Amino acid sequence: MMSVLNVNKDNFHEIKNSSKPVLLDFYADWCAPCRMMAPVVAEIAAENPQYLVGKINVTNEPELAQMFNVMSIPTLVVFKDGKLIHQSAGARPKSDILAMLNG
Repeated sequence: MMSVLNVNKDNFHEIKNSSKPVLLDFYADWCAPCRMMAPVVAEIAAENPQYLVGKINVTNEPELAQMFNVMSIPTLVVFKDGKLIHQSAGARPKSDILAMLNG
């Protein structure tokens, strides 16, 4: 069972360039919508070993948040082959997130 990876500036490039599609959740501990999204993101990680799922705490990793112009959280980012293919701000239902990953 895959768990959600804690992503920071030290491991970001390695994760981003994974051979698997990558879902990154930009969040903060004080953010209520982020807390709502956490179990959904964890579920996607647990049920879909074909994806790499990570979380980036914007309080601890302001450089990464800035790199993606994260203005509001949660922001979900999807990479395929190291390239950004999708970015969306705000809480999303699981089906939308899976559609982003499959897109």
